[in-house]
Order: sequence, then C-alpha cells, then structure tokens
Amino acid sequence: MSTLRTHEPARRPPGRWRARYRLTPWWARVIVIWVLSRAVTTTMVLALASVQGPNPWTGAKPTYPQFANIWDGRWYNIVAVAGYPSVLPVTVTGQVSENAWAFMPGYPAVVRLLMELTGTQWDPVAVFVSLAFSLGTALLLYRLMRRMLPGQTAMFAVVLFCVAPLSPILQFGYAESMYLFFLTLALYLLLQRRYVLLFPVITVMALTRPSGLAFALAMALHVGHRWYTRRLDPFPVGERVLSASVAVFSGVMGLAWPLIAWLVTGSMSAYTDTELAWRAPYIGYTELVPFTAWFQGGMWWLGMPLGIVAVVALVLAFVLAMLTPAVRRLHIDLRFWIVSYALYLLAVFFPQSSTFRLLMPMFPLLGAVAQPRSPVYRVVVVLLAVAGQWGWLLICWGVDGADWTPP
Repeated sequence: MSTLRTHEPARRPPGRWRARYRLTPWWARVIVIWVLSRAVTTTMVLALASVQGPNPWTGAKPTYPQFANIWDGRWYNIVAVAGYPSVLPVTVTGQVSENAWAFMPGYPAVVRLLMELTGTQWDPVAVFVSLAFSLGTALLLYRLMRRMLPGQTAMFAVVLFCVAPLSPILQFGYAESMYLFFLTLALYLLLQRRYVLLFPVITVMALTRPSGLAFALAMALHVGHRWYTRRLDPFPVGERVLSASVAVFSGVMGLAWPLIAWLVTGSMSAYTDTELAWRAPYIGYTELVPFTAWFQGGMWWLGMPLGIVAVVALVLAFVLAMLTPAVRRLHIDLRFWIVSYALYLLAVFFPQSSTFRLLMPMFPLLGAVAQPRSPVYRVVVVLLAVAGQWGWLLICWGVDGADWTPP
C-alpha cells in the first residue's frame, strides 16, 4: 500500500493536464498553437534578417517589418499607395513588362484602409493584417476539418497548417493569409450548403488572389454530384438554382480582374500579358496556351525528354494521391476543390520557385496528412515541417545577389 501511495503523486499531474486540456475550448487550443508557431517562425525570420545584406528593397540587417515586405510585398505596397497604371509599361522590344496589374486589390485595399485609420506606414500594417488573417484561417480550418475528422486529428491538421514549410508567408506582406481565410470560409459555407453567403465571400476571394475559375469548377462538380445523388440526398429546386448561380457567379468573378484591366488600359490582354512577363526570363515572351506551361517549364528545367516525363509523373502521382484512403476520407467537396485548383494551376501557371506558394490553397490535403495517430509520426512530421520553413526562407526569401528563386 505504501508503494502505491508513493507512486500516486507521480500519476496525478498527467491526469490533471489531460483534464485541463479537455476543458480548454477548441478556439483557445488553436490560438495557443498559432502563437507558438508564430514565435518559432519569427525567430527564424529574425535570424535570417540579421545576416541579410543590402538588397533591392532594404539595407543590410533590416527590421522585421522591412524584411517581411520584400519581393512581391513591395508590389502590393505600390498598389496601395499608387494604384494601377492606365498605360502598360513596355520593354525596349515592345513587350509588356512586369507591373502592378498582376497583383489584385483585395489585400492592399485592406492594408491601405488601416493605414489611413491609424496613420501608420505600410510595413507594420501589412504584417499585422497578414497575422490577423492567418489566425482567423487557423480557427476556421479547425471548424472545417472537424466536420469530417475527429477532434484530435482536426487539431493536428491546424498544427500542420501553422508549421508548414510555407507558413512564414502567413506573416509577410503578401495576400496569402487574407486569401486563405476567405477560401477556408468559402469551403466551410459550401460544406454547410449556405449558398447565399458564398456570393460576397467569392467576390472578395476572387479579387484577392486568382481563384474564381477554379472555384467555379469546384461548384460545378458540387452541383453535378448533388444532382447525381439526389435520390439519397434531396436536392430541392431552390438549392439547384442557388448552387448553379454560385458556380456561374464564381466564373464571372474569375474573369472580372482581366476585364477590369482591359477597361482601364484599353488592352484586352493587359492582365495575361502582365502575368506572362514574369515567365519571360525563363522562356521568353510567349502566348498563353492552356496546359502547356508545365511542359515548357519541365523542358526548361530538365530538358528533353526528362522534362516531359517529369510532368507526366507528377500528374500521375497527384491522381494516385487523390485515390488514397486518407484523402478519400476528406469531404467530397474538398476533393472537388483540390482537383479543380490543381487543374487550374496545370492550365495557366509556369512552374518555378513561387509554385510552392501557389500550392498553398490545396491545404485541405493536410487533413489527410494529419490522420495517422502515431506520436512518433506526428513529432517527425512537425520537425520536418519546421526544417522546411528554414530551407524555404534560405532558398526563396533571403536575397543573395542576383537571386532567381522568388518566393
């Protein structure tokens, strides 16, 4: 009996901690995860900033807000303070050059509004806005994952989102945090079939990052699936009309920004010409032909025939991944989105270092990665993700001379 009493105090703390954890609201757990992950990421960013030399955007050893607003962050800054050019800039050979039309107005508009309200400069306000939206996304992500996964698995999906290799972008002067917030909200509303609320969400989302066409395809697949399964899952006429209207509206919003660029500049191809300017250093100025850019990129990176083989292998690997049991446990509407967005990337984007950032909207796949319950597996995945952050910061964010790896 004395032995049992001797060991009894050693068993109580874990029990108390488990009880406290169970009593802690889900949102408080998410906030703790977010805070700890941001502390780890900020430490790495500050370490890299301390050895950063002079670059096109800052002097040596920039402050955190300065360092967080290099690369495309400066383009968003230009949009916020100067707007968009009515005359497209051109190169000496007459081609449209890089300009602000490649960057949508949602994020810079929010930052500019807060700048006006607070009298604060771009750099700190941009960081604040990104941080706020990243916290909102983490909270929404838990609610989204909880609709199909157990609580602990959903919470680990939030951990993976917060420590993912690209998660430093969530606290930089980029539109990703804001976009992911509205995308997560749109997916959550879609799973709830609250179609009316999707209209304003899609509007903001489609004017923050290019996504309207991909979401339109996901909505079309959603409508088709509901029609096909209507005997098991009733699909009333009102919901048919609303959901189809959302699909059409999302498609219109996907074309809205190119149309706006056309109206302002007078050039029907203003937006696409601007986007093509960013791939010109790799393959020169070309026309936008859907579903060719990845093969062009494969040949540029790896040559023939290995470049073509690599792209085909990537497509096959993606298809096989979507057929795995872990992915199939995700809600079918999330799978529709992942497939739709993947097709959109395959159709229009040129693969280079910023492609990793462009993969972030496929974050629902974290729900599949989070499913194994082994503590060893989860610790290893988190450590690999944090190591990936450092690797991404070194390769893509830090500037070393004539850097060809933009984030």
